[in-house]
Amino acid sequence: MERINLLRRAKHLLRLYGFFPKKRLGQHFAVNSDMLQQLVSHASLTEDDVVLEVGAGFGFLTRLLSSECKKVVAVEVDPNMVEILREQLRGLQNVDLIEGDILKVPLPPFSKVVSAPPYSISSPLLFRLLERKFDWAVLILQKEFAERLAAAVGSKDYGRLTVTVYYRAEVELLDYVPRTMFYPPPDVDSMMIRLKPRDPPFHVEDETIFFELVRTLFTQRNKKVRNGLIPFLRKHEITGKEAVELADSMVCSSKRVRELAPEDFGILANELLRKFC
Repeated sequence: MERINLLRRAKHLLRLYGFFPKKRLGQHFAVNSDMLQQLVSHASLTEDDVVLEVGAGFGFLTRLLSSECKKVVAVEVDPNMVEILREQLRGLQNVDLIEGDILKVPLPPFSKVVSAPPYSISSPLLFRLLERKFDWAVLILQKEFAERLAAAVGSKDYGRLTVTVYYRAEVELLDYVPRTMFYPPPDVDSMMIRLKPRDPPFHVEDETIFFELVRTLFTQRNKKVRNGLIPFLRKHEITGKEAVELADSMVCSSKRVRELAPEDFGILANELLRKFC
């Protein structure tokens, strides 16, 4: 099916149902069949896979997925869109349609995720997914967000998101996706990525302390680690001269926060925890 046919199909369905895409829900429908085929191909689906799709739109991707896997679990938050999907997907026995917010609804087990989710939920969605067990996800995300996920240490895109996701998963940037592949087109371009959950690549003695440290230090990413540590120590009731001395004594204290590799944050968190106790 050519891209123009999907675009025409989307416009036809919008007119047929009197549906107006909601900007607040990030409703931009994928209308490029080559891109959707590529998305499915990168997922390497098998007949045993149960695939989670977030934001099913008009079901163009859902149909492709249903022909390649055991079952599709499609989650859609917009009740009006759910009604349209029920009609459009009628007859597909291996599609379970769930109405609700992907960040809140109970989810059945799934083995893979294939989706172009709304940009506005990208970060909380990734962290919710990484709480679950699955093989990998192939997603279309805002290009800038995707580049932050895979940013090199010290680069302008490197930050809290890079470190926290790195701790849980491997990220691979796959393909550039221009905004013209959606209707209505969003204001930004996108990127196709593959996310593979994994065990943490380094040891952290207390994950709460680790994530808090990463969050606090990246609010001062251009400062030296010793300076960034002072606010963190204050939160733990270590102030004044004691805080300064402790910050000075820490590993990597003279480096800039943006220069720390994810493993360095782990070492720093473990060292802090030992000195707290």
